[in-house]
Amino acid sequence: MSGGVLVLTGAGMSTDSGIPDYRGPDGTRRVTPMQYGEFLTSSAARRRYWARSFVGWQRMAAVRPNAGHRAVARLQHAGLLGPVITQNVDGLHQAAGSAPVVELHGALRTVVCLTCGERSSRTDLDARMHRDNPGFLVNGDEIRPDGDVRLDEVDVARFVVPLCLSCGWDTLKPDVVFFGDSVPKERVAGCFALTDAAPALLVLGSSLAVMSGYRFVRRAAARGIPVAIVTLGPTRGDGEATVRVDAPLGPTLIALADRLCQ
Repeated sequence: MSGGVLVLTGAGMSTDSGIPDYRGPDGTRRVTPMQYGEFLTSSAARRRYWARSFVGWQRMAAVRPNAGHRAVARLQHAGLLGPVITQNVDGLHQAAGSAPVVELHGALRTVVCLTCGERSSRTDLDARMHRDNPGFLVNGDEIRPDGDVRLDEVDVARFVVPLCLSCGWDTLKPDVVFFGDSVPKERVAGCFALTDAAPALLVLGSSLAVMSGYRFVRRAAARGIPVAIVTLGPTRGDGEATVRVDAPLGPTLIALADRLCQ
């Protein structure tokens, strides 16, 4: 692979950090994520999301990059890989030292108000939720890729939902693309431009089940740009792949970095 290879990563990139992906090895979805339309129109859905996310954030904030993230950063620093487009919202590529990174689906570390557009820090919001929900220490399921966990409805019902400090509405949302929402057009256009300029596209840890990431594989293939896919199990893009590696991501990336970054 020559310098500047574009990287597209999915949830499988972060599983070794303790964040499970949405789908099992057979491609079956493990959990039903929050839908954008439901979040937008239902205050009960927002309460449910923020209660779950409040618990999940305590775990998400403690997650650290894994060896695969660090291997990608090594390959970038060696000039063998170019920009990273990640479908993940956990910020682990940047924590591992990768740059530049395009967060296709946004980032959990930022919160936006859907009513007035005010943006704020998730860290600051978490402090407010701790203040408004003293003693809200409940057990939940394993953390999910979008940072929440499953909770009993009894626990959800007693959670105090955070309000926007600017307009007072309960329409705060993590600045991420929920299922049923769309990636901002300008972000998609920028990623298409990166794809068009790349000598090759390397897909890591993604089943490409949703069009959000798969579109860049299709774009590359249509323009004759080689596509390599490394992930466990089948992917939607296998038909467009020039090279297909069905193997554990961490060991594969470590071996690649050790071989090429001498």
